[in-house]
Order: sequence, then C-alpha cells, then structure tokens
Amino acid sequence: MKSLVPKIADALLARRWTLATAESCTGGMIGAALTDLSGSSAWYLGGVIAYANSVKMKLLHVLEATLDAHGAVSPETARAMAQGIAQAVGADCAIAVTGIAGPTGGTPEKPVGLVYIATTTPTGINVQAYHFDGSRAAIRSTATRAACQQLLDHLHSPPATT
Repeated sequence: MKSLVPKIADALLARRWTLATAESCTGGMIGAALTDLSGSSAWYLGGVIAYANSVKMKLLHVLEATLDAHGAVSPETARAMAQGIAQAVGADCAIAVTGIAGPTGGTPEKPVGLVYIATTTPTGINVQAYHFDGSRAAIRSTATRAACQQLLDHLHSPPATT
C-alpha cells in the first residue's frame, strides 16, 4: 500500500483531479490508507462508509430499485456508489467497494470473498469482480489494496472509446 498511494497521488496531482471513496466491506480502510500519506488533502476530498443499504440510498443516492434487483453486493451497486460519492462531494474520481468479507453472509451465488470494486475518472468507469480468500481481515485488506491498484491502473489507462 505504501508504494501505491504515492503513485495515485502523483497521477491525480498531475491531472489536477480529486478523489473520494465509498466503502462498505472495507469499512474505511481505503480512506485510511489514502490519508496515511502526508499532503493527501490536496487530492483526497473524503469518503463515506455506507455499510447499511439505507446509507447507500440516503448519502450515495443508490436507487432502492438497484438494491432490490441486484443486491448490495453487485456491480450495479458498486457503480452507483462510485457515481454517488463523486457527485455528492464534487470529486473527479472515485473508488467504491462492496462485498462479503465473512465469515458469515455468503451464499452459493455470492460467496464470502466476493467483492465488487468500481473506479470512476472523467474518462469513464471501471467495475470489476474479485474473489478473495482468507479471514475477514485478510479479505478486507486485500480488497483495500486491490481497490487502490484498480484506481491506479484506471488512471493510467487510455480513455474508453464509445
């Protein structure tokens, strides 16, 4: 993590972009990792820990219909969370994470370790599914690192063509 965050900072500062986070299963770990870097206030605006669906709806404007149709742990919800936090705080970029860290809560369709990460930049949105193994702490830590890596990759990728 210590090597990823300065690279994220450099990429954001070079573009004069800002970042916000919306976290569910990571419970603020991404925001904590980002703000471990001195000077992060130049590019990190803040985040929301949206563990309950009511918070996802109220603060991030995730539609109840999205949650009903797809569930809290879904690519659709991750996308809506990322778009919602970016809009709520006026950030250029966002990271959103939703998943099942366990050890309970998994189903055959959505097992423990399933995590969806969405990253947004002015050039587009990227949503990916991950399947992590290990303890609750390991899944949360690995998801935090994966989210930062996904954002860094997204920042360095060419704009999406439509």
